[in-house]
Amino acid sequence: MKKKALFKWYRAVHVRLREELQDVFVFPTRVWRTLHTEGMYPYHVQQGQHLRLGDFAERLEFCKLLNGSRQLHRYILFTNEAQFNRDGLNNTHNSHVWAGENPHATVESNFQLRFSVNVWCAVLDDQLIAPPFILEGRLTGEAYLRFLQEELTRLLEDVPLNKRDLLYFQHDGAPPHSSREVRNFLNYRFSGRWIGRGGPHN
Repeated sequence: MKKKALFKWYRAVHVRLREELQDVFVFPTRVWRTLHTEGMYPYHVQQGQHLRLGDFAERLEFCKLLNGSRQLHRYILFTNEAQFNRDGLNNTHNSHVWAGENPHATVESNFQLRFSVNVWCAVLDDQLIAPPFILEGRLTGEAYLRFLQEELTRLLEDVPLNKRDLLYFQHDGAPPHSSREVRNFLNYRFSGRWIGRGGPHN
């Protein structure tokens, strides 16, 4: 009986509290319900490349280049690298330890024993250049140049020779990509046919 009375009291306080708070506080469930009624849904925010003032003109030039030859997109080797490390990307913002007293919980990390690898991959027309290539350690202009000189030709062995001769090489504006040695090599290997910072097609 005591339990029943206690529950009734708790329920009454809870209802009263909700009524009091309605004037000063909007419950998340009400907000979500209202948004849903209006036909709105939650979506994840996605990262996008920041565009500088001069980027519009450069993109327009690239569109003109593609428009000039309707088959050109089939000969562009689109490339990119991604870096992976031991710690990964952990967001601890929503991590909690529930306890009566502060347990002073910690999460171990491996900053002193950290390693990272860069994985390179490319797509040419409808062909994936596989397997992806692993560039050990930190990506520098020297390491990237060594990759271009020693590994790229081997990775392109499955691409038909007639397509390889007309190949346009594309990479993004990462600092190692625009070192003088890398640009000199690309000017020699893909004369007038590479896309990137400081190249014939910026």
